[in-house]
Amino acid sequence: MFIRKTSRPRTVTLKDGSILSIADLPADQTRWVASRKAAVVNAVAAGLLSREEVIQRYQLSGEEFDSWVLAVERYGKSGLKVTSLQKFRHS
Repeated sequence: MFIRKTSRPRTVTLKDGSILSIADLPADQTRWVASRKAAVVNAVAAGLLSREEVIQRYQLSGEEFDSWVLAVERYGKSGLKVTSLQKFRHS
């Protein structure tokens, strides 16, 4: 197996001490659950991927990704759950 040479980091350490790598991110076409959204948001926040790379790789709109980031900032990982969106919108 060959590893591609790249200028970006191969792994990053998150605030909670866990290590995140490209292999830990969801597949390109996937069903979006809160844990997968959080992994992608954490990857961008830690510098593993850029916002543009995520939008292109997962075919997201900029607004959708920005809403994930905002939900994590305000409510944590639970803010990414679809059922929680309704609860948080009213508060």
